Amino acid sequence: MIRENVRSTPSGWPVLFVLLAGILLTIWVFVSAARAGELLLVLAAVLALAVLIVLLAGLFVVNPNEARVLQLFGAYSGTAREAGLRWANPFYTKRHISLRVRNFESGKLKVNDADGNPIEIASVVVWRVVDTAEACFEVDDYEHYVKVQTEAAVRSLATRYPYDAHDEQTVSLRGAAGSVSGDLKHEVQERLAKAGVEVIEARLSHLAYAPEIASAMLRRQQAGAVIAARAKIVEGAVSMVEMALEKLDHSTQVHLDDERKAAMVSNLLVVLCADREAQPVVNTGTLYQ
Repeated sequence: MIRENVRSTPSGWPVLFVLLAGILLTIWVFVSAARAGELLLVLAAVLALAVLIVLLAGLFVVNPNEARVLQLFGAYSGTAREAGLRWANPFYTKRHISLRVRNFESGKLKVNDADGNPIEIASVVVWRVVDTAEACFEVDDYEHYVKVQTEAAVRSLATRYPYDAHDEQTVSLRGAAGSVSGDLKHEVQERLAKAGVEVIEARLSHLAYAPEIASAMLRRQQAGAVIAARAKIVEGAVSMVEMALEKLDHSTQVHLDDERKAAMVSNLLVVLCADREAQPVVNTGTLYQ
């Protein structure tokens, strides 16, 4: 693999002043030689002027957070990163590479999650070029490469997680955004490392069921939420009943046999687990009537 080689280039301002002075001097010599009829001096002045103009083509500008990849007849010669007016061999080709932080937002992709449900998913990736040589020579078009590999990583991620989960142990796309974003960043970085690209951040920007199953999945989510809520209610009710029975066992005022305890447990569970307020019944007889 071709690695970046930072090349130090001289400032272009001294070179510019020297070349301009040389051009003016050459023009003056040319005019003077032409008036004096000295043909050899005229030819020398023309040749010197051509050389100075060629050397002037070696000037180039490097903007902040940008770089220039230098090549000499196809061979990689280095990368100029120092901002300002610079000068290098005029026969170098100087390819511009931006080092700024950039965003890429993928389109809405339709894939199946870990449960086989069709979903729509999209992501935002914040990235920048850190190795200009790899970005230029290891891949054909690094910007297109970022796009294609990001979408492939998002598709791969979606197939490993379910869209939603009702238990805390299962990692889902909707319920564990931080973990999913970290996994997405790691996978995208692995795919883009060979292109000299660093992934700063990756996260999901859109997540929804596909339109053809959205209504059915909404009812399924609602049913799952009701079941999960009922499970919590029953768990809490059972613990409250156990606490009540334990306190009654330690009490010296009230003594209940097994049948009365079973009736009390039944009544408490009905009151605690009902989805509406229980209607009180006043017992005017004894405990057993």
